[in-house]
Amino acid sequence: MVSGNIYFTAKLAELIHDVKVGKIVGSYSISQAMLNFLLNIINESKWTTADELMTIVRESGKIVENALPTEAILANVARRLLKIIREEYDELNMPEQNKQQDDSQAASLQKLVTQNSENTPSKSDYSQLHIDLRENLINHLQEIENELHLSHDNLAQQASQHVHSAELILTLGYSKSVEKFLKSVPKERKFEVVIAECAPACRGHMLANSLAHSKIDSTVIPDSAIYAYMSRVNKVIIGTHSVLANGGLRAASGAFTVALAAKHFSVPVIVLVPMFKMSPVFLFNYEQEAFNLVGSTQSVLPYNTKVSRQVKAYSPAFDYVPPRLITLFISSTNGFTPDYVYRLLSEMYHPDDYNMK
Repeated sequence: MVSGNIYFTAKLAELIHDVKVGKIVGSYSISQAMLNFLLNIINESKWTTADELMTIVRESGKIVENALPTEAILANVARRLLKIIREEYDELNMPEQNKQQDDSQAASLQKLVTQNSENTPSKSDYSQLHIDLRENLINHLQEIENELHLSHDNLAQQASQHVHSAELILTLGYSKSVEKFLKSVPKERKFEVVIAECAPACRGHMLANSLAHSKIDSTVIPDSAIYAYMSRVNKVIIGTHSVLANGGLRAASGAFTVALAAKHFSVPVIVLVPMFKMSPVFLFNYEQEAFNLVGSTQSVLPYNTKVSRQVKAYSPAFDYVPPRLITLFISSTNGFTPDYVYRLLSEMYHPDDYNMK
């Protein structure tokens, strides 16, 4: 229960149910729903201090993380809010002379190194009452909402830097980020896209139809032909479900095959990742019970056949792609390598909130 509040507990249970049954689909929609839930908590829940609010947010993050371990975006939004609460509280408590000094080194490496040093208080009790805290947090959440809304557009603006004329691009399945990215390439640049269909859902056909309407040459291939086509490919551009703390991916099933083939032929692999998909968790179980989802095999192996009674078939939803197979991440602001993920995580989340359990 969310700090004894039955109303918000019911709302959170409804959010979890909607995600599980597919009523809320897509990373953006899920993160937007979680953001709206947290905004209601700030506006309507009975809290007076930052510590009380952080307890409610942390409990909500624990609940969604336990109920939906594969949807890291929900917990990421809660972690982001916890970081903002800490920053706003510290700023309201900071003396005026220290505020000017802090503004001068706001984005410096020195601040990141010394933020928990003996020169600054490492811990705060967050128990003091601040009237302006609620309003400041609402303004910050509105900024995050705008950031989410513009994430795909900001990614697409960088398309001209990475896609050039006469290139052959390979992608996997359907991704809104990849779709908008490829459509944003200047029209005078002629390139071709090869799309692995990503069976059994075969969502690659959706992307091919969408690109065809934009007059972009595209070819759909079966997943078994990925290795055969890779020798002709100039670069691989894919989306991802989330980025783990070590720079690895939780991506659509088939992404590991694509990355391995690209590594063999020395083809660069570019991953489009909005910042809200960055998650400070690791792959801790190679058996993947908590990492993966298993879908229906009906389209491949119908339930009413004799063979289905004698074999066990699995249809995993995700692949783990290790960071050594990734060449470049493209975020909403710039590009970075897997080695730089740790720095971005330290900027987005507080270390105390990495493990919400």
